[in-house]
Amino acid sequence: MEPPLIPAYNKPDAPGIAMNFDNTVSLYHVVQPEEDFVQAARAAFALLKEAQERFPGWPRIFYLDILGHRGARQGFDEDFFEFQQEFWFSAIAPFVTAFDLPLPGALINPSPQRNDLPDELVIRLPD
Repeated sequence: MEPPLIPAYNKPDAPGIAMNFDNTVSLYHVVQPEEDFVQAARAAFALLKEAQERFPGWPRIFYLDILGHRGARQGFDEDFFEFQQEFWFSAIAPFVTAFDLPLPGALINPSPQRNDLPDELVIRLPD
């Protein structure tokens, strides 16, 4: 069995997609204060889809910064605490090799990156 890829972390200077020297692809999104949970989720998913289309199967490292959205849950409001702790791990993490979030920080996916992204992101909000 081949050992897992340990990417060289090089956070891009600007949001978007960047090809790296180690044949990885960096994705970088900055959640703006005016973005809500659904907008941020759709933006992250769209960036992931674009990276897979442009660089099919390449190892992906996703960097996320969150501006605003401050609150009592480890420094974030309820929505963006949940965004990082629930949504990210269920909807984004399986499709990247590694990621770096304000919470929990930089992590490497213990499973191989999946490349079978769904066609669209479906978000069901509670009634």
